[in-house]
Amino acid sequence: MSVSMQHFERMYAESEDPWEYRRRWYERRKRALTLAVLPHARYARAFEPGCSIGESSGELAARCDELLVSDGSEAAVRVAARRLAPLSHVRVERRLLPAEWPEGRFDLIVIGEFGYYLDAGELRLLRERAVQSLTPGGVLVACHWRHRIAEAPLTGDEVHAMLGEGEGLHRLSRLAEEDFLLETWSLDPASVARREHLV
Repeated sequence: MSVSMQHFERMYAESEDPWEYRRRWYERRKRALTLAVLPHARYARAFEPGCSIGESSGELAARCDELLVSDGSEAAVRVAARRLAPLSHVRVERRLLPAEWPEGRFDLIVIGEFGYYLDAGELRLLRERAVQSLTPGGVLVACHWRHRIAEAPLTGDEVHAMLGEGEGLHRLSRLAEEDFLLETWSLDPASVARREHLV
């Protein structure tokens, strides 16, 4: 990670929920939109890096048979593990990405509010590992804040431009608001209607 993990540990030391995921309608709405753009109703195995305290993970878990979530912050992982403990199909791990990318294949990878803390080289490696670990027809979803973050090497727009470039991924959807970008890519270019054989 280009941003020191000590920066995040200090934030979690001051507040268990430093971005107010639980309180803010902005955050609740963004999670609902993220779930709404997923092209399948259910996923066999999903991965959510940068899960923070697990608020989105808890909602994502309802759509997955197996869900792996991770964060680089020990404090965040402790909170997420406690929050998600009742869900036996969810595993919470501390991982520093992209170096500690998990083994195995995923049919869904969700990158939320995480990519801009990497530098350009790390983000390209993250994209490469994500594409390599997707199952045929697998889906990559990303959602990022568009305003400048002082300590972040990249903007949300730069993150999405880099995720969308290169071979392998086809964009299925894009929601651009003043405050955030939400995009969905897949190894399979088919729309949701085509995936359900409606056209």
